[in-house]
Parts: sequence; C-alpha cells; structure tokens
Amino acid sequence: MLLRGTHFATLARGALAAPLRLLLPPVCAGCRRQVSQPGSLCGSCWPMLRFLERPWCAVMGTPFAHEMGEGFLSAEAIADPPPFARARAAVAYSGVAGRMVQALKYADRTDLAPWMARWMVRAGAELVSDADVVTPVPLHWRRFFVRRFNQSAELARAVAAQTGKPFEPTAIRRVKVTRQQVGLGHDERRDNVRAAFRVPPGQEIRVRGRRVLLVDDVYTTGATVASATRALVKGGAIAVDVLTFARVLPSGVTPGDLRSGDFRADRPDPI
Repeated sequence: MLLRGTHFATLARGALAAPLRLLLPPVCAGCRRQVSQPGSLCGSCWPMLRFLERPWCAVMGTPFAHEMGEGFLSAEAIADPPPFARARAAVAYSGVAGRMVQALKYADRTDLAPWMARWMVRAGAELVSDADVVTPVPLHWRRFFVRRFNQSAELARAVAAQTGKPFEPTAIRRVKVTRQQVGLGHDERRDNVRAAFRVPPGQEIRVRGRRVLLVDDVYTTGATVASATRALVKGGAIAVDVLTFARVLPSGVTPGDLRSGDFRADRPDPI
C-alpha cells in the first residue's frame, strides 16, 4: 500500500508540473534558451564550464598544469596558510559559472542550487566524506531581510540533502554589517569581514568536537571563509573545510588552461 501510494504521489507531481512547464518553460541557466529541465544548461553553455580537477594544491584546491606529486602545495598555501584545513571548488568563476552564481544570488533562481551542489559534492568528495556537519556562510539579518534567502544556505542545504550529512544553518551567525566585497582589494576584504562571525551562545553544541564543512557560493580571496572558520574554531570545531561552487583563480591560472565540460563517462552528466 505504501509503495502504491508513493507511486501515485510521483505521478500526481508529474501531472501538476506539466502545465506549469507549458506556462513557464525552463530556461538555460547560462543563456536563457529553453531547455528540458529546470536548472539545466543548454548544449552550447555546458562546454563553457571549466571544472577544477586534479592535479591541485592539497590545501587550496588550486589546479596545477602538471602533476606535482602527492601533497604538493601551491605558493599561496605556503606564503599565507589559511585557518581552514582544505578548500575545494567545482568550477572556475567565469562566463557561464558567473552567470549561474548571479542568477542564484540576485534573480531568485534557487532551482539552480541542487544542480550546482551536485558538482560541488563531486569536487569536494573527500571533504564531504570527512565532514560531521554542513553549515553555510550566513548573511547578516538585515541583508537577509532584503534578499529573502541566503544563496550559500541553499547550496549547503542541497549538499547536505545529497550526502546525508546534518545541515546546521544556525551554527554560525554574521554579527557585523559588512560592505559588499565586490571591488575591494585583498587587505580591504580581510578588514571588512574581521570579527564578522560568531557561534551564538547555545549553538556551540552544533560544532563542538566536529569537523565542519563550510559552504559558500564563490571563493575569491578567501577572506570571508577565513573569518567564518576562525569563529567556528573558536566555537569548538576541531577543523573546518571549505566547499564553494566557483573559485576566482589566482593570477597565472586561467580558465582557458582547464578542461571544459564534456559528455564523457567520467564527467558529471550534462544538465
């Protein structure tokens, strides 16, 4: 009876979705051409994604042009070691990936989050496996009130749902109203988010003694996730890993040097 009821519910959802797709046909997340499924990319935009893959820096996840040996670190990891243990991102922040982030963040395209999360889980498989909880970089309540949702929380929620990891959206709070990071230099970004986060009183139980997977949409200089990491560690986390959808690559590494999305069996399925 339960299986029959579940099957009926699935058919009902499909029947209800069909008229909606006729009225509001799904469009490509990159160029807004019509596609078959919500949140998907068309055949022209899919190959323009640049996936970040091994070989990469063991700490920062920055891709290397050639295999450098197990555990080899990038110059940025050596010169300025981050407070988090490891960082990974699914794609380079450019072109289609940038438009996907902007659509999720500013155009209420929350339907993109599960698709983006799937690539994040693939890129950060080791981090996800080691994580005890998943938590997003939070918005300040004033910005949340204006935007109505937190794009990082949507990604973190999808990552947790796809991996079965506990989702803890209230484990950390943004307690300082910060300027938009866009347009700020590295030092300005760091100063802008210094002491911007805190594990609220009574919420320490959510992170104490646990390895936290901190999720954000874009890794630029790392200033935001570094500040959030320090707050989580102060709140009792034993370690923090960072997982983002996109990464602004450091100078010397260009998206053109990376592999594009294709349809081979060892790639994520085209969406």
